[in-house]
Amino acid sequence: MQRTLSIVKPDGVNKNLIGEVIRRFEKAGIGVIALKMVHLTKKQAEGFYAVHRQRPFFDSLTTFMCSGPIVPMVLEGKDAIKKVRDIMGATNPKDAAPGTIRKDFADSIESNIVHGSDGPDTAAFEISYFFNATEIFELKG
Repeated sequence: MQRTLSIVKPDGVNKNLIGEVIRRFEKAGIGVIALKMVHLTKKQAEGFYAVHRQRPFFDSLTTFMCSGPIVPMVLEGKDAIKKVRDIMGATNPKDAAPGTIRKDFADSIESNIVHGSDGPDTAAFEISYFFNATEIFELKG
């Protein structure tokens, strides 16, 4: 079993897609083991995306991520990182495969509904950024 972090971004929350995003993950056998809604400050968004600090899109990304509430969640399942990224689709919705979250709902490369960890080390950092051990649960069954 593998854990990963996904976030329904402000545009996804505004479009009432929280349930749809979760439904797609659960339908693929990925379980939700932690979930919350938060509204990031600019400083918190900059801390989360610190790895991109030198990239030209850093300011617009962090401004976007604190423009409204987000829904971070910890997901668990076999090959969860790859499955979640496949379900989300390519970062740019124009390049995303049909039937993926981003192809179906995203407006742009930045307003692309969801975030997902890109590897095990990133997932560990990102999960701990939003959740402590008492907020993460084990699935039964």
